[in-house]
Amino acid sequence: MSLHVLDKPTACLALADGTVFYGIGFGATGTSVAELCFNTAMTGYQEIMTDPSYAGQIVTFTFPHIGNVGVNPDDDETADPVADGMVVKWMPTQSSNWRAAQELGDWLAARGRIAIGGVDTRRLTRAIRQQGAPHVALEHNLDGVFDLAGLVDKARAFPGLEGLDLAKDVTCTQSYRWDEMRWAWPEGYTRQTEPKHKVVAIDYGAKRNILRCLASAGCDVTVLPATATAEDVLAHNPDGVFLSNGPGDPAATGEYAVPMIQHILNETSLPMFGICLGHQMLALALGAKTVKMNHGHHGANHPVKELDTGKVEITSMNHGFAVDSQTLPDGVVETHVSLFDGSNCGIRMADRAVFSVQQHPEASPGPQDSYYLFERFAASMAAAKSVNA
Repeated sequence: MSLHVLDKPTACLALADGTVFYGIGFGATGTSVAELCFNTAMTGYQEIMTDPSYAGQIVTFTFPHIGNVGVNPDDDETADPVADGMVVKWMPTQSSNWRAAQELGDWLAARGRIAIGGVDTRRLTRAIRQQGAPHVALEHNLDGVFDLAGLVDKARAFPGLEGLDLAKDVTCTQSYRWDEMRWAWPEGYTRQTEPKHKVVAIDYGAKRNILRCLASAGCDVTVLPATATAEDVLAHNPDGVFLSNGPGDPAATGEYAVPMIQHILNETSLPMFGICLGHQMLALALGAKTVKMNHGHHGANHPVKELDTGKVEITSMNHGFAVDSQTLPDGVVETHVSLFDGSNCGIRMADRAVFSVQQHPEASPGPQDSYYLFERFAASMAAAKSVNA
C-alpha cells in the first residue's frame, strides 16, 4: 500500500517542536505518546518491538524492508510488544518466509501497538540526530481527521524518560526457572539438561535470548524480580549473579537495585555479570554516574573496541543512557568503548570477577561477536568454585 492510492493519510506523527509527519496507519488504532528513537538494524524488527528496553519509546526503523518476513512466536523477546509504536518508510508487504505465522500489521493490531508507514525516515532520523530524541504523539485514525494542536500538546506534556523507573513495569512478578538454550538448526530451542553453574538473574526487563545464552553457557538460571533484595538472591545459594537489560533511567531504578548489588559485592565474592541496564546498575553500585545521551545507540552494527586486546566487535546496541567513564572510581577498569563516539561500553573490577557491558552479546538475530562474555562469566564461576573447593 502506498500513500498515492489513498485520498488522505490515516496516521500522523507529531513532534513536540510542532513538526508533523503524515503516513498510512497499520496495526492498532488510537494514540501513543512516547520518546522517539531510531534503529539502524537491517534485521530483527520483531525482537526490537518485544525488547523490554524499548518501554516508553516509539521506534523509527531506518531500514525500509520491515514486515517482509512476518512474525512468529519463536522470535519474541517477551510475550508482547513493549515498544509503544513503530515508524517505517514502506508499508509492510505480504510476508515471505517459511517461519512466518502472522503478518506484522495483524500482530501489532492484536497487541495494541500503533504503526505508521510512508514516512520519510531519513528526514526523521536526521532530526533525531541533530535535535536529540524528541517527545512525540503518534495517532492512527481511519477517518484521517487529526487534532494537530492537541497531538503537539500531548507530545510536549510527555515527561520524558529521565527520572523514570520503568524496570518495575516490565519485570516479572514472581521468580521462575529457565533452562531453554539458544536456537539451533534443525532442533530449534533445546533444554539445558546438565547445568554446571547456578545463576540468579535479576530481571530489569530481561530478553529471553539473554536467558537462553546463560543456559547455553551451562547455567541453571533462576530469575528474580527487579526489586529482589540481597537476601532473596543469596537464599538461592548461587554461583554467580546476573544483572539484565531494561528500560528507563538507571538512576531511578538504582534507588532499590544499587543497595542490593552493593550488599552482594561487600558480603560475598560471587562473580557478577551485567548487560545494558545491568551494566549501568553495576557502575552506579561501584560509585560511577550515568548520563542521558542525545539520541542514544540503537542498532545492530555498532563497533565496540575491547581495550585489553584491541579487538573490535560488531555489536547490537539499545540504550539512551550511558555510564560516564570520567566518574569511574579507583579499582574499576574501563574495558570496552564505542568507536562511534568513544562512550563507555564496559567495565570490570580490577581484582574480582565482576564485569559488565553496554552492548548486547546475546543479540538475536545477531551479531554474536560478544557472545564470549557469557563463556567468560561461566569460566569465572568455575574458577571461583575450584578455589573454594
